[in-house]
Amino acid sequence: MARYSIDPKASNFIVQAFSTGLLSAFGHNPKIAIRDIQGEASYDEENGVQSGHLQVTIRADSLEVLDDLSEKDRQQIQHEMYHSVLETDRFPQIEYECSQVSVSGKDGDRYQITLNGELSLRGVTRPLPVTARVELSGQSLRASGQFSLKQSDFEIAPVTVAAGAIKLKDELKFNFDIVARRSG
Repeated sequence: MARYSIDPKASNFIVQAFSTGLLSAFGHNPKIAIRDIQGEASYDEENGVQSGHLQVTIRADSLEVLDDLSEKDRQQIQHEMYHSVLETDRFPQIEYECSQVSVSGKDGDRYQITLNGELSLRGVTRPLPVTARVELSGQSLRASGQFSLKQSDFEIAPVTVAAGAIKLKDELKFNFDIVARRSG
């Protein structure tokens, strides 16, 4: 069994939100970095990556606004995100679990895969397929790709400010470049 542990310092995971509403041109489209990501990917070497399993845990209060804002605005947005949106006191972790992997392309040690897993966010678990490019290289595994989700699917009401004149769209886009090191 080949096992790989996520290297959070070598990995990038970014969430992009988009504003809408009457005054959205004056709002901004916040970018948020996921700073604390842990997990393990594994697969049976005889059966290949299609026998894979992935488990990822994100500390919900590790999300950090990247935009060029005043410290006061950054703190206000992060406070709203932690307390109203993610409710980090009640739901400290975000988890993704997948044990069904399909391979749609292979070129040497590079694969195009779909992870048919489940995301647990704010106490709600839903299926979330994720397409990724995976490269096995010596003692490391690198997976990159993007996916979207709707906040409403996880019973999250999009944030609204300025009496509804600016609000965030329901859909969030995620971009990831995850590096994992062989651990077994």
